[in-house]
Amino acid sequence: MSTATFDSYVICTSPRSGSTLLCKLLAATGVAGNPESYFHNPSISEWQADYGLTVDPSASERDVLRDVFRAAIAEGSLDTGMFGLRLQRHSFDFFTEKLAVLYPDGATDRARFDAAFGRTLFLYLTREDKVEQAVSYLKAQQSGLWHQAPDGTEIERLSEPRELQYDRNEIQTQIDEMTAMDAAWIDWFAREGIEPFRMTYKALSADPVGVLQSVLVRLGLDAEAARGVKPGTAKLSDRTNHAWVTRFRAEQDGMTASG
Repeated sequence: MSTATFDSYVICTSPRSGSTLLCKLLAATGVAGNPESYFHNPSISEWQADYGLTVDPSASERDVLRDVFRAAIAEGSLDTGMFGLRLQRHSFDFFTEKLAVLYPDGATDRARFDAAFGRTLFLYLTREDKVEQAVSYLKAQQSGLWHQAPDGTEIERLSEPRELQYDRNEIQTQIDEMTAMDAAWIDWFAREGIEPFRMTYKALSADPVGVLQSVLVRLGLDAEAARGVKPGTAKLSDRTNHAWVTRFRAEQDGMTASG
């Protein structure tokens, strides 16, 4: 019988913050579910397609959502008894809107999370250096490669590569968006009375197994499950990232000095 303190956890994050690394670490323990972005696209029909569910035009929205959530929980738990979910801000509002449809008696978002997933721990993973985060995002968009295994195998490619081009305005746009995402998470935690378990990209990158152990302990799981677990993703940061970050900071310093 499980002695875990929680039944589920939600990784609250934004792109290029290390969440794929964290998800793979947690899955590799064999005790912490199979965390992924199970509600990534803000579309019920796409959720149904993701789980191969039969579309019944006569079914109510609530019945459809019940089937979707049942399928997501099964896939995100496997046989571990612990459900793991990653949520990005771009789909968060749609997700919580549908959660309210499924659990209309819940007075708050937090109550509805607990109704759907049991006792839920919220993990807040953020990347403090927004310039590096924005550059990582822009480079991934242009290269098409979002995640790569330590042996060089591509894990996630969303498009064919384009020529890499530095774009100061786009980097600033991404900085603003990533900063707004962090602020939205903080506001939501405060409104819902949630004190999340906080992690940073820097700490996760420096000591992935150590961070993994701390998460397992907070969940009430055995930290020994992290023994022997190796990171399943490799850093994609290279000389291009460094050059763009350095150039952007220099340009910002120049603008500040001239202003």
